[in-house]
Amino acid sequence: MADLSPEAIAAARKALAVPDERIPRSVAIIMDGNGRWAQSRGLPRPVGHEQGAKVVRTIVTEAARLGLEALTLYSFSIENWRRPPDEVRALMHLYAEYLVAERPTVMEHNIRLRHLGRRNGLPEQVLAELDESVRVSSANTGMFLCLALNYGSRAEITDAMAAIARAAADGKIKPSQVDEAMISGHLDTAGVPDPDLLIRTAGEMRVSNYLLWQISYAEFFVSDVYWPDFDVDEFHKAIRAYAARHRRFGGLEP
Repeated sequence: MADLSPEAIAAARKALAVPDERIPRSVAIIMDGNGRWAQSRGLPRPVGHEQGAKVVRTIVTEAARLGLEALTLYSFSIENWRRPPDEVRALMHLYAEYLVAERPTVMEHNIRLRHLGRRNGLPEQVLAELDESVRVSSANTGMFLCLALNYGSRAEITDAMAAIARAAADGKIKPSQVDEAMISGHLDTAGVPDPDLLIRTAGEMRVSNYLLWQISYAEFFVSDVYWPDFDVDEFHKAIRAYAARHRRFGGLEP
């Protein structure tokens, strides 16, 4: 097992040189630029996705080492089904392989895996491996690793509203009971801390239908590097940038 003792986490944070109270509890990442990374090297786009999967392991293990409570990764959006069929098939094969290959890492780092997104449309093999990873990690007590796979925030919110409407129609709740806490509790991220920090790679300046409810007060960090080149140093750079900011949550400077 990886050493995730309080002492080890404290040592990792000390090396980061950021006070504990300024380290984000929850980080979300839009992993962008895999295909462009490959094309810039004259390689097929799927090679970029394969390299990007290796970076996922690096960042997941570092996030656990720093004692983050949650890491949420935008893996495949609902809109990504519009990509060329060959690329989509390669991605789905890669996801199934990744879930199997990374299961020991998940268990070694006491990680709880969570799926965000709709199940409908995902291949059976991906669903089977996803369900197995969620099952075997369900008793873990460490960091949430949320994989947004076949995910779109508008769809997530729509599904939550439909569930609440059904409950109201069945007389289980009253419309007056609907509040932010109830809505949050019906989202895929229920029980997971909202992101404090949202990182996007490849220099893109948009949120791409990602966690629209949850990132209401998240700080943004845009990295110019493609995701396959994103490393621990760049991750630390994002955390240090976050730590230097003053979060006001709509209020005034103290």
